[in-house]
Amino acid sequence: MKIRVQSIHFTADIKLLDFIQKKADKLDQFYDQIIGGDVYLRLEKTEDEANKITEIKLAIPGNDLFAKEQCKSFEEATDKAMESLRRQLDKHKEKVRSRLSNHKEVSLSDEIL
Repeated sequence: MKIRVQSIHFTADIKLLDFIQKKADKLDQFYDQIIGGDVYLRLEKTEDEANKITEIKLAIPGNDLFAKEQCKSFEEATDKAMESLRRQLDKHKEKVRSRLSNHKEVSLSDEIL
């Protein structure tokens, strides 16, 4: 899956970029029709330690999924955002399956009549 990472107002380390790519590649196990994604890494200017923000936008056919997390590290924020996206992908798959099964039931009942 093609992931574009943009670090806003700083330069991201290659280790962080590899970490994000590995996490994103794991999402392919849950849904194989992912087109691509954008990851935005941002530092918020606050006194709080949890000032690292990861935003992920995932493109799938007919939809875009989005997750945003703020934590003490970009890795932790990325983990939480990816987990959120995994749950969203599961829900999306269920919706698609239910639509397909309802469509098949309707077409089968039409054939019987």
